[in-house]
Amino acid sequence: MEDHIIKIFKESSQLKEIFVNENLFQLVRVVEAITEALQGGKKILLFGNGGSAADAQHLAAEFVNRFVIERPPLPAIALTTDTSILTSIGNDYDFSEVFSKQIRAIGQAGDVAWGFSTSGTSPNVLKALETANKMDLVTVGLTGKDGGGIGMMVKHHLNVPSGSTPRIQEVHITVGHVICEMVDYMLFQQPGVR
Repeated sequence: MEDHIIKIFKESSQLKEIFVNENLFQLVRVVEAITEALQGGKKILLFGNGGSAADAQHLAAEFVNRFVIERPPLPAIALTTDTSILTSIGNDYDFSEVFSKQIRAIGQAGDVAWGFSTSGTSPNVLKALETANKMDLVTVGLTGKDGGGIGMMVKHHLNVPSGSTPRIQEVHITVGHVICEMVDYMLFQQPGVR
């Protein structure tokens, strides 16, 4: 058992290294895009399914409350949390519409639409990002495997090149934490920023 535990930790840490080596430039661009949107009075809309829904909610909380430093709340909404909205759309239309209809209702040009999908192929995430592109939101996709259709449609694509959902999710939450920390730095800790 001990050997298997060590193997899991090594796989997770190695995948994080692979990710940052392959995505560093794009990760910087995502931080800059989110920072610019927030400076412009825009908001972040986060969404995904299952563990990715939990990641969306987790990161929305980090932006709205605080991450590491004390700072003003930042506008972020997880589109995964309102069961009445999710179930009414799923019942009256289709589950593939649960995020796209919310983006149509509250999204504005310049907002950030941040979709999570370990497969890169989640139909409701794809549809939401397609809607966001049509409405001129800044689209971010955090994916796994080969990125799927999401990777081809977003403005900013961050991909974890693995087929293991648990390992992908471990990298996703690390990436989310890095983005939160760097956005805080860009907005509140750079020299000359108060």
